[in-house]
Amino acid sequence: MVSSDGDEGCKGEKVDEGVTLQKESCKNTDLLLYSVDDVPPWSLCCLLGLQHYLTMVGSTITIPFILTPLLCIEDTDPVRGQLVCTIIFVSGLITLLQTTLGVRLPIVQGGTASFLVPTMAILTTSFPPCADLPWANMTVGERQEEWQVRMREVQGAIAVSSLFQIIVGFSGLIGLLLTWITPLAIVPTITLVGLSLLRVAGRVASHHWGIAFMTMGLIIIFSQFLKNVSLPIPVYTKSKGCSISWIPVFKLFPVLLAVVLSWCLCVVLTLTDALPPHNKARTDLLTGLITDSPWFSLPYPGQWGVPTVSVAGVVGMLAGVLASVIDSIGDYYACARMAGAPPPPTHAVNRGIGVEGLGCMLGGLWGTGNGTSSYGSNIGVIGVTKVGSRRVVQVSGLIMLAFGMLGKVGTIFVTIPEPVMGGVFCVMFGMVAAVGLSTLQYVDLNSSRNLLVLGFSIFMGLAIPEWMRTNPDIINTGLPLLNQILTVLLKTSMFIGGFLGLLLDNTMPGTPEERGLIEWSAHLTTNKQQQQQNSTYDLPFGMQAIRKASWTRYIPFLPTYTGFTTKCCTRK
Repeated sequence: MVSSDGDEGCKGEKVDEGVTLQKESCKNTDLLLYSVDDVPPWSLCCLLGLQHYLTMVGSTITIPFILTPLLCIEDTDPVRGQLVCTIIFVSGLITLLQTTLGVRLPIVQGGTASFLVPTMAILTTSFPPCADLPWANMTVGERQEEWQVRMREVQGAIAVSSLFQIIVGFSGLIGLLLTWITPLAIVPTITLVGLSLLRVAGRVASHHWGIAFMTMGLIIIFSQFLKNVSLPIPVYTKSKGCSISWIPVFKLFPVLLAVVLSWCLCVVLTLTDALPPHNKARTDLLTGLITDSPWFSLPYPGQWGVPTVSVAGVVGMLAGVLASVIDSIGDYYACARMAGAPPPPTHAVNRGIGVEGLGCMLGGLWGTGNGTSSYGSNIGVIGVTKVGSRRVVQVSGLIMLAFGMLGKVGTIFVTIPEPVMGGVFCVMFGMVAAVGLSTLQYVDLNSSRNLLVLGFSIFMGLAIPEWMRTNPDIINTGLPLLNQILTVLLKTSMFIGGFLGLLLDNTMPGTPEERGLIEWSAHLTTNKQQQQQNSTYDLPFGMQAIRKASWTRYIPFLPTYTGFTTKCCTRK
């Protein structure tokens, strides 16, 4: 197995037939159970994949719930369930594409808040308010057409603007940015991925802090205090038949166990009416959505009609695309570190961003009302469980596809109370922020220069979005499209912190040793050698032919492309 810090000098924990984990003496006790290229048994993959699904579904389903009032969809309309199933289905499809053909890291894809601001701008500026519509005089067909015409406008804006992301990814333009990415540019970007979500985590958990703290406590107890406790589990293999295997259940499934136990408690409190009506910890608030959802439905492109396109909508949505790109680059580095993989090379980042662009286009064509981006909360799951297997996330993608088609089954998970997911978010987002800070090991923290770059980047990455939140209409350039773009970018913590870190570290005087470039370069070189050995970022097919053809080194998204990633680390 590969340790989370890349140390291969330790034997670590061995896996007996992929199930039973035997403890061995080792200096590093924080090894991964499964690294990125490892394949756990299918039984574990299904449970671990379900754990990832439960982590992402809470954030994903909030997007259609936010959009339905703006789309003029009534609360009792069963189409709300169809929208939930559609976004879950498309998230599973994109997750499979990303983990198989994209960046090939165990990274979950799903809807993102980056697209909400331009989407809201389109719906509020291009259409009359829903409250002004003559609902009493409208037929069922007219009401349906009223929300579908809005959805088609959003679909067209997302699908066309995603072409920008596809081009900058597959053309290698995004790889040029990696030339200037240094440790002090990476730290604020990744750290702010976690810190910028503190408001979301706090808001969701605050609906019932007791349930949220219980979930947090269970995750911590299972993942840390009980991580070395194994339980006897009956298994069947062809070679041995029925037998007992000792499996570290608490270390593998801390999030899943915590969610299930807290969820069960909420069910009991709901049935006994210990919780007041309409309390977010109750499990009966969304049961109507389950009742109205079909047993089976297959989401398909154009199910709400042919998307329409307007210049204003496309340009405004570009801001969301740009913010999503910046966010995902930071997520790639964080995920690689969590999963025991080398830092992603240029070709993998190019391919990952390009595939995310394809995902945004699919989201627009299918009619999710949103684009796609990498999920930082699921990266945190890898840090807690020490399972960074790509195969686990691929299985999670299959689970999303299945639940996206099985309407009633998929929407059952919608009843997970918000305080339960709030507790999960508090732990996961904190893990992501800590991973960002861990990159500081390469830089000289006794340098006032480095402390200025670090502190200023993180502080402004939090301060400016907060200022924008309290002054939403402060940007007024006289050009509505430019207003939308600047508003989205200035509300994106990762963009501000990463941009300032990149700008200051590459312009302020400083020695390579002081900036951490010497150790970072050695780290990248070592991991490049590891990458050549384990082929983490190779495509799953055709690699022999790709390596034989000399022209493939000029294709920015193929593994033979050299890229620009390490040049900055030798610059004087």
